[in-house]
Amino acid sequence: MYKILLLIAFSMFNWIQNIADWLVYDLLQLKASTHFTAALHFIIYDTIKILILLVVVMFFMGIVNSFFPIEKVKNYLSRNKLYGLEYVIASLFGVVTPFCSCSSVPLFIGFVRGGIPLGVTFSFLITSPLVNEIAIGLFIGLFGLKTTLIYVISGVLLGTISGIILQKLNLETHLTPWVKELLANAQKEQELLQLEKPTITQRLSIIFSEILKILKGVLPYVLVGIVIGGFMHGYIPEAFFEEYMAKDNLFAVPIATVLAVPMYANAIGVLPVVQVLVAKGIPLGTAIAFMMGVIGLSLPEAMLLKKVMTLKLIAIFFAVVTLCIIISGYLFNIIL
Repeated sequence: MYKILLLIAFSMFNWIQNIADWLVYDLLQLKASTHFTAALHFIIYDTIKILILLVVVMFFMGIVNSFFPIEKVKNYLSRNKLYGLEYVIASLFGVVTPFCSCSSVPLFIGFVRGGIPLGVTFSFLITSPLVNEIAIGLFIGLFGLKTTLIYVISGVLLGTISGIILQKLNLETHLTPWVKELLANAQKEQELLQLEKPTITQRLSIIFSEILKILKGVLPYVLVGIVIGGFMHGYIPEAFFEEYMAKDNLFAVPIATVLAVPMYANAIGVLPVVQVLVAKGIPLGTAIAFMMGVIGLSLPEAMLLKKVMTLKLIAIFFAVVTLCIIISGYLFNIIL
């Protein structure tokens, strides 16, 4: 079943890629070698992809919420001590979802709306862009099995530990009023569903109505975030940061991590850059910390998250993940 879903996902991404190619190269007749073309292609591709993901996730979570009330999910997770296993499961789910940081945001919104604890949701949000099946395959080819295993384990641990830390900080109060209204509306809908016992057609009508409300709320943030990401993707050269990652620089790992945040790419796109950095003598741990910063944290992601989190929560989220990435980078340099 999972392989079928994965095949559908990749088919959808290829379909979106073909649409973006047709619009940019065939319809507009733009040259592929220019920075503007790269930025525009990225903006079109990511806009279509994220909006489709948002609709699909919201529809799925609407179906789930229609039959499994939010309070039951919360009560189950609060009554049953899973000893941190829920964070591991969320991180592992992130591994098997081939999404970049911005594409993970729709699932984040769906999980929060579905009553999943914030820390568990963060575990998914962190791991999803860092580790996926294609990136693992490329990683094995570029750096070998041992390094790949260490990377995958560290990615899962990064999501798990960061999620636990963020949950302990009790940050639910820093969700935006928009999210709180979503949760309140979801609760009201479920109470109405339990009282009226609507037909499947009526349930679907309610779900699609809620999807439209959510799309209207997040669309400006999605567009602004993607435009920022597109121009960063098209205009910021990866080689610009090489001089700050020198082997003899004790602070190379934190510098590489912080400088990576303005860039925006997925694991597949940035892995060849990591290979070049390592070939030029930059320590593997520093290069991987740079990669984690690029794909795990980004300004476009922060822009999308602004709709669901206050600036304080975004800052805490970025700070915790950045700290964990820096520690991972130093550990990589020691081990490898």
